[in-house]
Amino acid sequence: MKWVGIVFHNFWWKVLALGIAVVLWAVVANEPELSTFMTVRLAYKNLPDDLEISEISNESVGTILLELRGPSGQLRGLGDSAVHPAVTLDMSGVQPGQRTFPIGDGNVNLSRGLRLVRAIPSEVRFRFERRLERDVPVQVRFAGEGTHGYVVARHQVEPDKLRIAGPASRVARVTAVVTDPVDVSGAVGSSAYQVNAYVDDPFVRLQSSPLVRVAVTMMKK
Repeated sequence: MKWVGIVFHNFWWKVLALGIAVVLWAVVANEPELSTFMTVRLAYKNLPDDLEISEISNESVGTILLELRGPSGQLRGLGDSAVHPAVTLDMSGVQPGQRTFPIGDGNVNLSRGLRLVRAIPSEVRFRFERRLERDVPVQVRFAGEGTHGYVVARHQVEPDKLRIAGPASRVARVTAVVTDPVDVSGAVGSSAYQVNAYVDDPFVRLQSSPLVRVAVTMMKK
């Protein structure tokens, strides 16, 4: 019969493969089951393009502590990037306002044989807002004192405004971006400096290069 030929084709190779599978199963089945804690990064996907995260329940929640249980061999392999656990939140369909995401089996990716005991924290809460962009003035900061009685008589910054973006309420509160200190110690006459500007809100970002040019004129008191 045809099926008999299929069964006995490469018969000894099939017996060898079956034997290896049985041995591997026996080894895994007899491995002690252990538990461990592992810190993993929190990731998200499918956030609508016009929304921004404006608040997180725990601002240090860039990482999640997972308590895992499984065969000792599986736990030893957790350092391998191919089997590294991950927590990924699906933010598709979120609307402006507050939303809580539980951390559990539905968003924790584990290799086969491992089980999630618990996540710390067990949930993460976000506030979402519409994105806002606007131009704000550049405020120059000075450091040091001019020598021989010289002081800053006038200064000019280019560009004098920079565009920022972020959650609407946070962008609305930003009145200016601020430069790193311009050190005028020892300066006389006219000088030019290149410094970076920054936004003093971690949820708001610059939309262009932070580099600005500051022209300074020093005069005696």
